[in-house]
Amino acid sequence: MIESGLRAMAPPTGFEPAALPMAAADGVPASVLFVGPRAIGAELARSGRARVIDHIPPARMAAHLRSMALPDIVWLIDAETIESETLAEICDAVLAMECALVCETALGGLDRVAATVPASIRTEWLVDADAADRLVALAAASRAASPAVHDIARDEAMERIDQLQDEVARIARLLGDLAGQRGLPGAPGGFAPRDADHGDAGAQLRSPVRDYAAGPRSFEPEERTVHRQRAKAVRRMLRQRRMREQYFPADLFADPAWDMLLDLYAARLERQPVSVSSLCIAAAVPATTALRWIKTMTDAGLFLREADPHDGRRIFIGLAEAAFDALARYFEALEE
Repeated sequence: MIESGLRAMAPPTGFEPAALPMAAADGVPASVLFVGPRAIGAELARSGRARVIDHIPPARMAAHLRSMALPDIVWLIDAETIESETLAEICDAVLAMECALVCETALGGLDRVAATVPASIRTEWLVDADAADRLVALAAASRAASPAVHDIARDEAMERIDQLQDEVARIARLLGDLAGQRGLPGAPGGFAPRDADHGDAGAQLRSPVRDYAAGPRSFEPEERTVHRQRAKAVRRMLRQRRMREQYFPADLFADPAWDMLLDLYAARLERQPVSVSSLCIAAAVPATTALRWIKTMTDAGLFLREADPHDGRRIFIGLAEAAFDALARYFEALEE
């Protein structure tokens, strides 16, 4: 029988907090304190990857955490049903105890919950998760809580996490190249920056400076106009990527990092904020996968979390300046 996450739950018979290890070691399942239905905790315990410490209601969570042996992970189920004040108190306790946090929520409540959880907490996000998503989140949270000092047998969940990290590292390197002074890798000399040292050959290829180069103001496209045109082009590119899914399997060309970069770039040009839930939709992948990408891209310095100045229950995701400049250079190169 699944009990409500808001209802008080009795601790397991014979439960002794002091008898539990303080942290998970290599090969030892992580100790998890659940806030929510027992069924999910039992499911993970049966997998052999988690040791369930207790199931407790949200109202008792913060006090219980401060008075018990330190768990490796605190797992919030149906986090969108927890009152904001209670959720903030739980986050303060998790931060003070330096635990990892796994937060399950519905997509509709994601923005409010994400705005309440501080960025300094090691958090794994789950939205409408299945059993495989929970195992991946558990592996990631356990890895953050107890980093391994030697290689161990790797499972599918760990391989997926490594693939995500490798892909983000590749994108970060590419954007770094685009943002650098070198211009696009492999581009012809005409794409090089003006201050590059071309020697005599560069001087011969350059057009002479003309004092009449600037045309009448009426003929110069205003910055806002250029941005609107660029934003339309980016939105058109995104629509084309979605149209492709009508004729081929969606996962064949799945590239959530690039889709999110394009969506944030277009929104920046349009001067529109982008919420976490909106960016998850733009990624065109399951919301839990999109949230992992957002976290990884934020850790890589490509995305920024920005508080909504008019609503403390929401946060926005924006492009870091280096990522914005790299995308601008990329589209300028495409327009050549």
